[in-house]
Amino acid sequence: MASAILSNIRQDMSKIELSTLGVPALVLLIISMLILPLPAMLLDFLFTFNIIIGLVIIMVAINSSKPLDFSSFPSILLLATMLRLGLNVASTRLVLVKGHEGPDAAGKVIEAFGEFVIAGNYLVGFIIFAILMIINFIVVTKGAGRVSEVIARFTLDAMPGKQMAIDADLNAGVIDQDTARKRREEISQESDFFGSMDGASKFVRGDAIAGLLILIINIVGGLIIGIGQHDLTFSEAGRIYVLLTIGDGLVAQIPSLLLSLATAIVVTRVTTSQSMSEQAKTQLNNPLALFVAAGILILLGLVPGMPHLMFLSLGAGAAVLGYTLAQDATKRELSVTMDAASSESASANKEELGWDDVDQVDLVGLDIGYGLIPLVNADAGGQLLSRVKGVRKKLSAELGFLIQPIRIRDNLDLAPDVYHIVMNGVVRGKGEIKVGREMAINPGQVHGKLEGTPTTEPAFGLEAVWIDPSQRDYARTLGYTVVDSATAIATHLNTLLRTNSSELLSHDETQQLLDKVAARAPKLIEDLVPGKLPLATITRVLQNILDESVSVRDMRTIIEVLSTESARTQDADELTAAVRPRLGRMIVQGLVEINDNLPVITLEPSLEQMLHNVLQQSSNSQSLVIEPQLAEGLFKALAENTQQVENQGLPAVLVVSPGIRPWLSKIIRHRITDLTVLSYSEIPEDQSVKVVATVSIDDKN
Repeated sequence: MASAILSNIRQDMSKIELSTLGVPALVLLIISMLILPLPAMLLDFLFTFNIIIGLVIIMVAINSSKPLDFSSFPSILLLATMLRLGLNVASTRLVLVKGHEGPDAAGKVIEAFGEFVIAGNYLVGFIIFAILMIINFIVVTKGAGRVSEVIARFTLDAMPGKQMAIDADLNAGVIDQDTARKRREEISQESDFFGSMDGASKFVRGDAIAGLLILIINIVGGLIIGIGQHDLTFSEAGRIYVLLTIGDGLVAQIPSLLLSLATAIVVTRVTTSQSMSEQAKTQLNNPLALFVAAGILILLGLVPGMPHLMFLSLGAGAAVLGYTLAQDATKRELSVTMDAASSESASANKEELGWDDVDQVDLVGLDIGYGLIPLVNADAGGQLLSRVKGVRKKLSAELGFLIQPIRIRDNLDLAPDVYHIVMNGVVRGKGEIKVGREMAINPGQVHGKLEGTPTTEPAFGLEAVWIDPSQRDYARTLGYTVVDSATAIATHLNTLLRTNSSELLSHDETQQLLDKVAARAPKLIEDLVPGKLPLATITRVLQNILDESVSVRDMRTIIEVLSTESARTQDADELTAAVRPRLGRMIVQGLVEINDNLPVITLEPSLEQMLHNVLQQSSNSQSLVIEPQLAEGLFKALAENTQQVENQGLPAVLVVSPGIRPWLSKIIRHRITDLTVLSYSEIPEDQSVKVVATVSIDDKN
């Protein structure tokens, strides 16, 4: 049993890393010093150890390039302060208990420091120690505390601006998501660090006050104990206890001064890639400053009564140093100039321009005037970023492929309230937005007029009015549709992207769709690409489907049809015509609810036969040209019937034979945007149909 317990203990001990026990051991040591008496030899060791800690900390602070390089400093400062206070308590106990035995009663370190400072004169020793206390308490500690407080406040105030700058760089494509995340973490760490330093500086200030109080207590208490308990004379008690008190205070005050200096160095550091030593070397390397200082020293050395040798020698030394630095600077500038000239020459010989000088346009971009920047600032309540993200998410889900990120940039060439929607470097839409106002859109049936700035809704061209947010409820009671500025831009963006969705799908997106299907049906993809169809043809088919506002979510069905029909034809348009009937149920459900009748518009049989004849007479349906009078009559009749059907609250759907559907849809797509053209084969067999209009050129119905 015992052996089993010992075995478990050994296994548990083996899991403990000794390197992690340093801080807990230090905390236990501090607590022990506050409670238990320590021997003089151990106290000597701990005082020396405390000095080493102070030296190490200030060296690390000096050589850090930025404050966050020493992010653990607040915690280390707290532990070092508590260690020093614990040593003060332990040394005070030893001084008061054994001080009457002689100057070495509290250890050799305290005795040595006391004799060194006092130098036989107790008054001088006390004054020197008081000066050190004043320097630490009033100059270093107070200044560091004030700087910590100000930096913490300004760091917190600057966080929103820094976050906005990161978001702007991310949207502009300057940085990626990982870099943005790292920058945000650095900002958060910086805020936490300076907040902690603001609190830690209070510990340093309190430590300085505690040192002064301990000095007074030790002297007064020592005199009372020495005279009252050990029958020492006032002179003898003063000699012993003042020596020990001054030594104790000095050996503790030196590490305290080092930590105070380290605190001041850390909080006053400017974030650069250089350490403090490197910065000082670079920035103080100024020959002109040395020449001026040398001239002043030499002039002072020539004044009667001045120490001529000291002033003249130091002035000459400063002049020589300045001359040396000037020569080095000239050599460096010459070297840099020659290197630059040689580099330019070599570059000119090789090539004048490189591909890095050519910027690639973004697929989709949103350029905004500087007046619209508040819409992008999420910290100030701007909702444009979230709206744009929502548009991407919704379109990606509806269209069936991932929409690429939309870059939002401020453009100083635009008017303050103007935005441009750019696709492939070309402006495809623009509008004017009033920040702080809301857009009341007239849907066609309103019950009154609103006071405000008249405008036009950018997405659909409807009449609208810019109103104050306080008028929102009143505008809605009149029948207006009220949206905020960010929503207006997002709606316009959504409409443009949906209309031009085929331009958003390239070979890369197609390959990603195929890879996604391959994860579930690898054999299906292996048989199709590249054996049966090239990637370019599949991309063209998907673009044709998107051109008619049909989703490509059902990629498995599309690929199955392409795999089957590829043996018959390689033409993208014919393959598209073969795919659409298999997607018929999805197309119809996008128009009407399930179990509802599908309202359709048909062509008068003679008109449809006429179009068939025109199509058969043309060898190339893509370049089909019909008579202007026939085309104009057809478009006018279709537009009138479309308007009549939509006025009834029904979707406008034209049903024609499969032979003429592709080219008829193509020629009227941009003339009558609200009209969907289907073939008879694309309507599911179980779908009920209701003919609501028949188009005839003769009677225009």
